[in-house]
Amino acid sequence: MHRSSPREQPRLLDRLRESLRVRHLSLRTEKAYIHWVRRYILFHGKRHPQEMGEAEVNAFLTHLAAEKQVSASTQIQALCALLFLYRTVLERELGELDGLVRARRRKRLPVVLTRDEVRGLLGRLEGVEHLFFSLLYGTGMRLSEGLRLRVKDIDLPSRQITVREGKGGKDRMTVLPDSVKTPLLTHLREVRQLHQRDLDAGGGRVQLPYALARKYPRAEMEWGWQYGYRPGTWVTLRPRTWVTVS
Repeated sequence: MHRSSPREQPRLLDRLRESLRVRHLSLRTEKAYIHWVRRYILFHGKRHPQEMGEAEVNAFLTHLAAEKQVSASTQIQALCALLFLYRTVLERELGELDGLVRARRRKRLPVVLTRDEVRGLLGRLEGVEHLFFSLLYGTGMRLSEGLRLRVKDIDLPSRQITVREGKGGKDRMTVLPDSVKTPLLTHLREVRQLHQRDLDAGGGRVQLPYALARKYPRAEMEWGWQYGYRPGTWVTLRPRTWVTVS
C-alpha cells in the first residue's frame, strides 16, 4: 500500500488554520501561530515539519533566544505554536527539548501615565482619533477590543460597554465615560451614512463570527454588524442596538 509522504500532503498552513478555527482561538492567536510555523519551516530550509522533531524545534527556539534575542514571552509563543502544530495537526508528541536556551525574563515595573500626561497626549489628538483613544482610556479596553467593539455592546443610557471575547476569551462589563457619550453618538450617525453609501455601491459586507453567516445570510450587510474603523471612521455595529441613531 502506498503511503503519502509528508511532501505529498498539501496546504499544511491551511490545515493549521482550520484546526485553530475549529477550536475558536482568536484571530491574533491564529496569525501568530501561522507566523511562527512558517518561520520554523523557512529556518530549516523549507523541510516539512513531519520530517523534523525535537532537535529541529530546539534549534529554532534556541536561535530565537540566542541570536534574535527575543523576549521570553515571544519564545514561549513560538513554542506553543509548534506544540499545537505537532500535537493537533500532525498528531505527534514532542519529547523533551534538552539543552534549549531560554530567553531571559526581564523584570520591569509597568509604566503608568499620570493624568496630566494623559491629558497632554489626548490634547494632541482630534476627531476620530481623539474619540477612539478617549474611549480606550476611559473604559480600560485594549486596542484590539476597541477596534472590535460593536454598537450592540454599547449601552448609552446605562453608560456601560460589554467587551466581547477579551483576554482569555472572556466577556466583561466596563463603564462608558460621560465625556464620550455625545461625540460617540455623533460619530455613529456619520458611520451609518457611510455604511448606506457602501450598500448603494454594492458593498457594506462584513465577516461574521462563527456560523452566523450561514444562519443569517443577509446579516453581513446589515447596519448593525459593520466594522467601521477605516480612514475617517471608527466603531463596529450590530443589530438590535440600544442606541437609536437617526
